[in-house]
Amino acid sequence: MERDMFDTMTMTKVLGAFCGTFLVFLLGKWAAEEIYHAGGHGGDHEQAYVIPVEGDDASDEPVDEGPAFEEVYAMADAAAGEGQGRACSSCHKLEAGENGTGPSLYGVVGRTVGTEDGFGYSGSLVAVADVWTPEALNAFLENPRGYAPGTAMSYNGMRKIEDRANLIAYLDGLDD
Repeated sequence: MERDMFDTMTMTKVLGAFCGTFLVFLLGKWAAEEIYHAGGHGGDHEQAYVIPVEGDDASDEPVDEGPAFEEVYAMADAAAGEGQGRACSSCHKLEAGENGTGPSLYGVVGRTVGTEDGFGYSGSLVAVADVWTPEALNAFLENPRGYAPGTAMSYNGMRKIEDRANLIAYLDGLDD
């Protein structure tokens, strides 16, 4: 009977020693990662210094930005823009005078910024443009937070210039 107790005690001690050793290694790994973490805690750190390289003229070359918005807008397809408008309808209404989370988009092209009745605009949006021209809407739809910092609109933006032009053409046609 004493032998069974000895075997159980021995196994308990071995298992306890193994778990204790594993815990020490685990805590050591965690401490080493905290001390020697090379990436920073947000990833938004600036480079400490820049080493110029001779022959690195890539920054001097003109960047091809594609066609101008006016050219793309002249060839825009309002029917294709209707499909793009479905994403907008989750927050905006397309009927006159009906606001949702965002203001009504009926008649938005050519409307003075911040004048939709019954909707409270964020101050930063009102300060960026006087009128929602197609060009102003294009800039806003590309990057709402970049165009109007502090805007309450949580949309991340529409990357393709053709999609933005089609959507603006569709919105322009809503009010005839």
